[in-house]
Amino acid sequence: MSRIQPLDPEKVQGPARELLDTIKAKSGRVPNIFKTMAHSPTALRAYLGLSGAFADATLSPAVREQIALAVGEDNQCQYCVSAHAAIGKSMGLTPEEIQKSRQGRASDPKTNAMVAFAQKLSANRGNVTDQELAEVRKAGCSDEEIMEAIAAVALNIFTNYFNHVADPAIDFPQAPPLQ
Repeated sequence: MSRIQPLDPEKVQGPARELLDTIKAKSGRVPNIFKTMAHSPTALRAYLGLSGAFADATLSPAVREQIALAVGEDNQCQYCVSAHAAIGKSMGLTPEEIQKSRQGRASDPKTNAMVAFAQKLSANRGNVTDQELAEVRKAGCSDEEIMEAIAAVALNIFTNYFNHVADPAIDFPQAPPLQ
């Protein structure tokens, strides 16, 4: 049971209603995370602002989903792992790619370096060694891509922590346990 109850998008008014209407217009539905986050339009705007900034990102949407999976798994956020597994699948990630991403790996060498780097950022609270930074650069990742990976990790830590506190009901297909 949710620790903070989601709002009914049809019953809220003001900024929360406008934000939830925007989400519904863009995605066709309003997931429980956003119904719950709408208790604070400021928090929801913060999420949407950072998430929306990725529209012009160098990192592809698929790589960002792989980062989300690695961070969600690292933070043991079942809601986010389930959501990003479903979104990743809709973007063409295979079950094997989703599984590897959750383990901080990928088949493509450059993506593998980026996903591993992102998982290390999450696991080590942003602290990475010179060697770890050199490894991601050696794999062909630019400083721009590294900065975007840091932003993607921060965005996903925000949603992971939000879900740990609010505990919204998972309204995506449940991701299976790691094998």
